[in-house]
Amino acid sequence: MCGRYSLTTTVEEMRRLLGIIGPLPNLPPRYNIAPTQSVPVVRLDGSGARSLAQLRWGLVPSWAKDTEIGAKLINARGESVADKPSFRDAFKKRRCLVPADGFYEWQQRPGGKLPYRVGLKGGAPEAMPLFAFAGLWERWDKAVDGKPVESCTIVTTDANALLRPIHARMPVILAPEDYARWLSPETPRAEAEALLRPYPADAMIAYPVSTRVNSVRNDDAGCIAPAAPAPAESAQAQPAKRGNAKTKDADKAREPRLL
Repeated sequence: MCGRYSLTTTVEEMRRLLGIIGPLPNLPPRYNIAPTQSVPVVRLDGSGARSLAQLRWGLVPSWAKDTEIGAKLINARGESVADKPSFRDAFKKRRCLVPADGFYEWQQRPGGKLPYRVGLKGGAPEAMPLFAFAGLWERWDKAVDGKPVESCTIVTTDANALLRPIHARMPVILAPEDYARWLSPETPRAEAEALLRPYPADAMIAYPVSTRVNSVRNDDAGCIAPAAPAPAESAQAQPAKRGNAKTKDADKAREPRLL
């Protein structure tokens, strides 16, 4: 799953990699982004250009009675996203890119859960390259004050070989050459679904970080700093539990409770 991530890259780098057109806000670096917070996404505007928007993380379907369901829909399983009522309309018409430069997963160990930061190779741990998750967005128009709520979710898939000892699922990371196909509502369903696959393990890295990331109150550079290696006697990873047919559309968080 993906329940926390970081985005410390400059907006100009986002423009360069993601092809954003138009003005960009002055976004501060974020080291510990959590569900229900406002996050930047890239989507197609009315003219078909890629624009940056701030959306609430946790998708609220257009038919929902209220926004509370969004906290349960921070992720959408790629295997069923095209068919499930919560996501199928957004999958057809409202796909987006969610920029990030790292995400966190928690590994079960004998002494407790150990957080890892995961990203792409190509720089120091604290300066990993920018990439984009496959996302969906939705608009909810039933607020009492009349203000629409725009929200998003991150699509997940099976973990690759790097992530498997840490967690059974991982967010879908798209290759830059696949951005246009994912964003376009004209892309055939089968072609869009084919993009929802694990990112190559040999192009990624994972390293342990401090348990400071467990609390959403901590959102500073200390969250992404490499932690001291765990003692050898506790380094044996516990096999991550895999989902089954009864797993819900939104993966339940396995990391410590959001504080």
